Amino acid sequence: MATVHTLGGPAVLAAAASAAGEVALVGVTVLTSHDAGDFERVVGRGVPDMGVETERLARLAVSAGLRGIVASGLELTLLRAALGPAPWIVVPGIRALGDARGDHARTVTAAEAMRRGATHVVVGRPITQAADPAGVYQRLMESL
Repeated sequence: MATVHTLGGPAVLAAAASAAGEVALVGVTVLTSHDAGDFERVVGRGVPDMGVETERLARLAVSAGLRGIVASGLELTLLRAALGPAPWIVVPGIRALGDARGDHARTVTAAEAMRRGATHVVVGRPITQAADPAGVYQRLMESL
């Protein structure tokens, strides 16, 4: 996966998608570590609705030819309805019920992400920092 910043707008995204060839590019919408206040500070403007902003960025990425997007599981239902079934939606910040959120402000379980329309989930620290990584992985797979 590669990330392209949208400062250059749709033309930059389209050029990246065209140059990627067989590599599937996905665009990051709003990081799962950002809540509304964090995101507003990053983009330098008010963002009254995180879902609307995520959808705007997702539509930009997909219309430019990217294979899909990276987004919080909290926006999945909205995004799947807006984008249809084809684009990938990669969901980081996956946590089991009761797990520490770490630096992720917006998390969902793997089962919830898949039920809402994710094509891929990213599970990092819950596995890599576990005393029993294989056990955590097994429980995650069983939850799906």
